Amino acid sequence: MKRENFAIFTMVGIYCAIFSTSAWSVNNFLMTGPKAYLTYSTSVAIGAHSGIEECKHQFAWERWNCPETALQLSNLRFRSATRETSFVHAISSAGVMYTLTRNCSLGDFENCGCDSSRNGRTGGTGWVWGGCSENVEFGEKISKVFVDSLETGQDARALMNLHNNEAGRLAVKGTMKRNCKCHGVSGSCSVQTCWLQLAEFRDVGNYLKIKYDQAQKLELDKRRLRAGNSAVSRGATAETFITLLPTDLVFLEDSPDYCIRNTSLGLYGTEGRECLQGAKNLSQWERRSCRRLCKDCGLRTEEKRAEIITSCNCKFQWCCKVKCDQCKEVVTKHYCSRRETSPSNNTRRRNRGHRR
Repeated sequence: MKRENFAIFTMVGIYCAIFSTSAWSVNNFLMTGPKAYLTYSTSVAIGAHSGIEECKHQFAWERWNCPETALQLSNLRFRSATRETSFVHAISSAGVMYTLTRNCSLGDFENCGCDSSRNGRTGGTGWVWGGCSENVEFGEKISKVFVDSLETGQDARALMNLHNNEAGRLAVKGTMKRNCKCHGVSGSCSVQTCWLQLAEFRDVGNYLKIKYDQAQKLELDKRRLRAGNSAVSRGATAETFITLLPTDLVFLEDSPDYCIRNTSLGLYGTEGRECLQGAKNLSQWERRSCRRLCKDCGLRTEEKRAEIITSCNCKFQWCCKVKCDQCKEVVTKHYCSRRETSPSNNTRRRNRGHRR
C-alpha cells in the first residue's frame, strides 16, 4: 500500500473511531500499513481527539458549539468551507502535532528524543541553548504525513484545508515557551541554559480562537472554482493562497444560520441549549451567552431547578482514606426555549388559515 493511501485510511479510521459508535477500532484501519507508521497511530488518534475536545471548550457558549456530527474530517471537506471548518482543521492538525512532539520528547518512540541541535550555541545575552528542547520538527513532519494526506484534490477547498492545517502546526510552534535554568557562583545566575518547551494545549486553543475571529474570507472567481480541474485554474488559485500569511485562518463560504436546526449539516440549532446567567466569576463572553444563544435567536431563556448530589464534608482518615458525605443541592440552570404563544396569537393564526 502506498504511503499516501495508508495515511488517508489511517486518519479516516481514527476519526471514525473517535466520533462514531461503529464497532470498528483504530487497529482495523492500521494493521495493513507499514510497521513504522503503526508506532505513531495511538499518538495521532489521541492528538486528533484532544484537538476536538479543545474545539468543544473554545466554542462551548457559541451558537456553533463544535458538534461531533459535523466533525468527521473525512466528510467535512465535502460539506463546507466555512470559518468553522478552518478552525476544525487547524486545531485537529495542532493536536496531532502536539501529541507526537510531546511523546517524542518523552522517549515514547525509538530513535526520537529531545532536540539538542542548538545546544551549546549562544541564544542571547547571558544565556545559551541547552537542556531538552521539545522536538517540534519531528512532530511537524509526522503530522503532515497523516493529516495533509487527506487532501488529495487540488481545488480551492483542498488548498484551504492544507493552509489551515499548516496554520495549526504553526500555532504549536508559535506558542512554545523558553524555560531557563541559572548557573553561576552562589546562585548569581551569571549564565542561563535555556530550552524550548510546548505550552499548555489550552494556550494553543486560545491562540487559534483569536485566529478564528480574525479569519479571512477569500473571494475567488466562481468561474475559476467551477473550472478547478484545469492547470491554469489550479495555478491561479494556488497563487492566491501564497499571498496569505501562513499563520492566518482562511475560509471560502459564509457560515449557515446556527440558530436554526439543520440535520443535513449536523446542526441542532440553539433551542434546548444551556446558557449562563447570574453565576459568579463569569467572563464577559459567558455572561452574554443567554442573549447570544436565546434572545438573538428568537428564543426565550427558561429557568429550571434541578437537585444534584455532591460529595461534601470530606475528612481524611488514617490511613489512607477520604470519607465524604453525600449532600443534596438545588441548582438553577438556564436553557433556550421557544417563546410562548398567546391565545390571541393562536386565534389570529387560525383565522389567517381559514382565509387561505
